[in-house]
Parts: sequence; structure tokens; C-alpha cells
Amino acid sequence: MTAERIYDTVAEDFSRVNDLIIQRLSSDVPLVEKIAQYIIESGGKRLRPLLVLLSSQAAGYDRDDHLKLAAVIEFLHTATLLHDDVVDTSDMRRGRSTANARWGNAPSVLVGDFLYARAFEMMVELKSLPIMQVLSHATAVIAEGEVMQLMNVKNPDLTEDQYMQVIHNKTAMLFEAASHTGALLANANHQHEQALKDYGKHLGLAFQLVDDVLDYRGDAEAMGKNVGDDLAEGKTTLPLIYAMANGKEDERQLIRQAIRKGGLDDLPQILEIVETSGALEYTMQQARTEATRAADRLSGLAASPHKEALELLTQMAVARVS
Repeated sequence: MTAERIYDTVAEDFSRVNDLIIQRLSSDVPLVEKIAQYIIESGGKRLRPLLVLLSSQAAGYDRDDHLKLAAVIEFLHTATLLHDDVVDTSDMRRGRSTANARWGNAPSVLVGDFLYARAFEMMVELKSLPIMQVLSHATAVIAEGEVMQLMNVKNPDLTEDQYMQVIHNKTAMLFEAASHTGALLANANHQHEQALKDYGKHLGLAFQLVDDVLDYRGDAEAMGKNVGDDLAEGKTTLPLIYAMANGKEDERQLIRQAIRKGGLDDLPQILEIVETSGALEYTMQQARTEATRAADRLSGLAASPHKEALELLTQMAVARVS
């Protein structure tokens, strides 16, 4: 019900954004359009464009350019997904085959490049240098986050601080850019602009931390990916970092060995360790802290249905784990 209330707040705008996305996916090269539409229509929640719609109107925006900005954000996000799946050699996302599994790595990378280019074309149409600065910077930071994650694959020595930096760059940065540019579009004052920027950052961190928990406690059908995928790829996420720091010596060594070799041979034992060590509850507590920080940043905004939806979104972020 919470999610329904959030989306209902901007239902008409959300529908118009979806129409605009399909319209701007057009290409004279059939395969480009085919792959782009496949990934765009794959059933995601469109959280980042939702943030643009809500944040801009919570800051008082009342014209139509927020629709184009929301589409830009979705194109940037979709491009990163296409590239991510190639880097991670993923074959499943949101319960469907990834584009690289269906069409190969080269077309997926190139269509990702097309979506970046299309996003920047539309960005120019907004005629806002501050928005271009935020989004071009965010794109660079996200790429750095991807490289940081790649460098740390099969590295069991990643610290909690280092991991938080990775997920800020890789995941939270686009949430932050979405709510920040929404505020910029509305010409919000400096206080409200900073508040909405911080809101997006903390919300993005909360979503990623919950995803970390779901990778060990989630339902594969609901998630659209397999439980233990992070471990299989040798990714050191916060539950493993905490379990290594707080578990028994033999448990720590088992986790280190599993991270180094990747795969799922040790998944049953590690699922038990992250539960009994308190690692999943610790990670959830960090997620709740980030969600609370996000909600607190909204206190200075005037009351409105859009502000209420932003507050509900922080609750939805952490309610995905039963």
C-alpha cells in the first residue's frame, strides 16, 4: 500500500515519463532500439525518475521539464545496468535474461553507450548548466564506483569504510543526482537544494544496504536474481565484512576463502554464519539509520503530497525485508 500511495502521487507524470522514454529510444538502427527497449521495459521500479518527479514538485516546480529530466536519469541508469551486466557476466536481472545473455557483450556495451549519448542530448535540451554539471559529475563518479568494485572483486580485506565509499559511488550517487537536479530544476533555495541532495544520497545507501541483506535472506523469485549472487561473484559486501570481524576464527577463514574463490560451494555455511553472527541485522540497522537520515533532511520542506511521498519512500526502502 505504501508503494501504491507513493506512485499515485505522480501517476499522470509517471505515465508521461514512460511515454517520453519510449519515444526517445527511437533509432535508425533496429538492434539499438530492440535492446534498449528490452532493458527499459524489464520491469524495474523506476525509482530514480520517481525521485526527480517527487523532489522537483516538493520544491515547488510546476512546469513540464521534470518529465525530460526524469527520462534522462532513467537512461543514465539503464546504461549503467547494461555495462554492469557485461562486467559481472550476469545472465539474469529482474527475473529475465540480461541483454548480454541474449545478444552478446559487444551489442550490450554499445547500446549502453547509445543511452548515455541520448541522455546527454536530452540534458542539453534542458538548458541548465548546473544540472549538466551535476549529472556529468555523477556519471564520472558512478564509473569510478564500478572500477572500485571491480578492483575489489575477490578481496576479503575490504573495510567497512571502503565498502560504503563503493556503494555511495556506484549506487547512491544517481539517487543523489536525481533528487538534487529535481531541486535545481525547481530553483530551490540553497537550504532546500542541499537537503534534497542529501536525502537522495542517504536513500540510495539505504536501498543498497537492504539489497545486501536480501542477497543472503531474500526470495530469488521476488528479487529476480539468485540468492548468493554477490558471493558467487566474489563481492565483499557489508554482511560478510561484519561476519569476518565478529565471527569465530574458523568462520572468518571460511568466508575469506569463499570470497577469494567465488562460486557458491560454501553458500549454505555462509548463510548460517551471516545470520548467527548478527551480520544481517547489523546491515539492516545501518540501512535504517540511512533511511532515517534521509527522512530527517526533509524537515525544512513545506508540507505537500510530494514531501509525504518522499518520506514514505524512506519507509519503503527498509520494509522490503520481512
